[in-house]
Amino acid sequence: VWANYRVMHCVNNFFGIFQPNCIILAVSPANQDLATSDAIKISREVDPKGERTFGVLTKIDLMDKGTDAVDILEGRAYRLQFPWIGVVNRSQQDINKSVDMIAARRRERDYFANTPEYKHLAHRMGSEHLAKSLSKHLESVIKSRIPGLQSLITKTVAELETELTRLGKPIANDAGGKLYTIMEICRMFDGIYKEHLDGVRPGGEKIYHVFDNQFPVAIKRLQFDKQLSMENVRKLITEADGYQPHLIAPEQGYRRLIESCLVSIRGPAEAAVDTVHGILKELVHKAINETHELKQFPTLRVEVGNAAFESLERMRDESKKNTLKLVDMETSYLTVDFFRKLPQDVEKGGNPSHSIFDRYNDSYLRRIGTTVLAYVNMVSSTLRNSIPKSIVYCQVREAKRSLLDHFFTELGAREIRQLSKLLDEDPAVMERRTNLAKRLELYRSAQAEIDAVAWSK
Repeated sequence: VWANYRVMHCVNNFFGIFQPNCIILAVSPANQDLATSDAIKISREVDPKGERTFGVLTKIDLMDKGTDAVDILEGRAYRLQFPWIGVVNRSQQDINKSVDMIAARRRERDYFANTPEYKHLAHRMGSEHLAKSLSKHLESVIKSRIPGLQSLITKTVAELETELTRLGKPIANDAGGKLYTIMEICRMFDGIYKEHLDGVRPGGEKIYHVFDNQFPVAIKRLQFDKQLSMENVRKLITEADGYQPHLIAPEQGYRRLIESCLVSIRGPAEAAVDTVHGILKELVHKAINETHELKQFPTLRVEVGNAAFESLERMRDESKKNTLKLVDMETSYLTVDFFRKLPQDVEKGGNPSHSIFDRYNDSYLRRIGTTVLAYVNMVSSTLRNSIPKSIVYCQVREAKRSLLDHFFTELGAREIRQLSKLLDEDPAVMERRTNLAKRLELYRSAQAEIDAVAWSK
């Protein structure tokens, strides 16, 4: 049992007998019982159908007198898919006498041709016939395996190329090469970021939702009609009059009422700026995660993110200034044409004496509140359109145009040592890329050779 185990172990390890592409040469001596042949036992286990097993019978010339191997060679004793082949090798005495292989093959042919028992089988006996049979079978196997090998190699090449792409290109050694690599990666990130804003990738639509939904709702929640209640109108008109009541129209009262309403729009305007800022930051995170090249360099990933956030902070501050200026402009100068209708209303039937003697009655104050509310609503409608334009111009447009401009300017002044820190790739990744590149080269070479064989056939 131990001897059989050793044989199987050696065959498995050194000859790959268990591999389906392996051709099995089951060699058995003719002067021993075939039923106890280790070669036959092993080949039967790994190749039960005999599709890749060639039976070789040796020492035919050493069989006892009166016995022969005809039953085996003709396949009656033990049948294989391929006919048994008998061989007569050099004896130890021949080796000692330095009998060469040419003479040995000649004597082998003579043996089978002149031995009555094997004469009818001589055409398919001998080492030369064995070599031709194996060569012919090997060629057939190779032909049948070529499509599968081509498919396997093509698949492996594609997998290696995909992984190499995922790992990224090797890092250049010079400062110019490193700077170019960093700039290219940043441009890839910038391109992905713009795709989010332009709708190629998801996320940019959230900005429109702010303008179309959140900002108008926030303005409606200000409830100007409550701010212009009778009590507030009376209070502000009275305070604006001071020690001397107004004569015809309470202009200062109008201004204070309008200003108190319009100033409250600053809150929703600032909130819109901050909300868009938050969306732009969120898209930076997304673009960084979707830029595979940044995963290769953790330090560069952090620096790009920080640079993008700093730019967005500057854009937000500028946007907030310009957006609040729009509100302040509306409070600092009123649209005169709107109020020119008021004296005309008096001329058409109003009683101007109310503005002198009964200037604080409910009807008069209600008319002031209604007029102010109409004007504030008109201005609010204007701001609902102009504030989103200001935000887009100062934040979204600038983010698309110059998100990393400050970072690029700073990069140009860095030394090679600082650039190397940005490209701090994991040594294990570098080693794996090198190994994958070598494997890919070998597979491509094998692919070219196999394709050449396939075309020649």
